Amino acid sequence: MKISTKGRYALRLMIELAKFDQTTPVRLKELAERQNISEKYAEQIIGLMRRGGVVNAKRGTQGGYELAKNPKDISVGTILRLTEGDLSPVPCLENNGVPCERKYSCATYHLWEKLNQSINDVVDNTSIADLAEIDRLNLNDMMMGAGI
Repeated sequence: MKISTKGRYALRLMIELAKFDQTTPVRLKELAERQNISEKYAEQIIGLMRRGGVVNAKRGTQGGYELAKNPKDISVGTILRLTEGDLSPVPCLENNGVPCERKYSCATYHLWEKLNQSINDVVDNTSIADLAEIDRLNLNDMMMGAGI
């Protein structure tokens, strides 16, 4: 399993939204600039997030985007599944895949099953709020090191 640029950028955009005051929508241009992502690509990703129920859009002069839920209630797994689809490391474990005919005789099946469970445990038990907090701590450490 390799996470695409779209998946990585989606996480960055959701973390950025989580860092803002949740009472004011954020303009796409500002989100894209803060994460150094092209506005066009950010728009595609935000569209996926909207269709997935993770982001709301507000129209008008005070419009923009905001998280549809509390960042604590949005898992990394949700974001990655919206951008990547199934996160299984091998096709025989995919949710919509063809059941493996060698499941009971395959020496590696249980290895892939354990790896798949580990991946899902990590991404489903890490929230956008968790990552936003790490981002805040990293920024504080960086500022302290620079004497700011």
